[in-house]
Amino acid sequence: MYADMLPPGVMVSLAELLEMRHRLDEVQLFSSPGRRSPLVGLHHSKLRGRGVDFDQVRVYQAGDDVRNIDWRVTARTQEPHTKLFHEERERPVFLLVEQSPRLFFGSGLCFKSVLAAQVAALFGWAALAHNDRIGGLVFDDAGSSEIRPRRSKQSLLQLLGRVVRANQQLSSRGSEPAAGDGLGLALRRAREVLRPGSLVLAICDERSLVDSAEQQFALLARHCDLILLPLSDPLDHALPAAGLLRFTDEHARLELDTSDAELRQAWRERGEARQLRWQRLAQKLGVLLLPLSTQRDLIEQLREQVLPHPQAQPA
Repeated sequence: MYADMLPPGVMVSLAELLEMRHRLDEVQLFSSPGRRSPLVGLHHSKLRGRGVDFDQVRVYQAGDDVRNIDWRVTARTQEPHTKLFHEERERPVFLLVEQSPRLFFGSGLCFKSVLAAQVAALFGWAALAHNDRIGGLVFDDAGSSEIRPRRSKQSLLQLLGRVVRANQQLSSRGSEPAAGDGLGLALRRAREVLRPGSLVLAICDERSLVDSAEQQFALLARHCDLILLPLSDPLDHALPAAGLLRFTDEHARLELDTSDAELRQAWRERGEARQLRWQRLAQKLGVLLLPLSTQRDLIEQLREQVLPHPQAQPA
């Protein structure tokens, strides 16, 4: 395939995403029987868990939660009745995976678009191993492709296939002018199709966070658990003093004189402002933030951010 002819890290293949399942034992992302998940365990107050489904109604008994009283049945029978629930065996895990031209760039181990695909594959395999339903939406500023959550390997393979297809189209598209807020539209669609208690992982470019996307994040966080995974490259945050740098594609040409200290300082400040904006959003919504960079191995970064401090381990 064409992707095989390019240097490693520029494009992703389906075989590479299938191989990500063999790295699950390197970092535990979800809980398993007898072992608490470092990721969810440290943030149990932020993640609601699997939720409950309605089971039946019975006569109220001492000790029942009064908030679960079924007032309609109570009024009809003239005797207090309460609703019973049972815990869901699985919950939908929905991956929002950006594959826009702005991610077709990288100065580290890989392009940001490849990192996004790797993150989606790793969390997808982890969710499937945890017996959760897996689905998602692959998007850019021009549109999206959706897979409804199902507890099946086929569902994940379909999603990864669409990620690969979108990824391998980036080289022929170039840096097309943005046609809209792809992240905001993807979040809006997630609100439309997901039920309360679902887990949404937003895997997107750090630069994608605009006002409309922030508003959609806030609305989605009211009913779903969120994990924010903004992706960046070292050059997003700092320019080297390397003289005149030229960036070109079929639509535009940009020259930056990196010997200009004021330019490098302004570039660095804009990068820091983007990072701070994500941090403030996560704090405001009470959700988990896992920023990732093309500079280092994905598993290493996740291990540093999700493994609990030794003092946090249960006795």
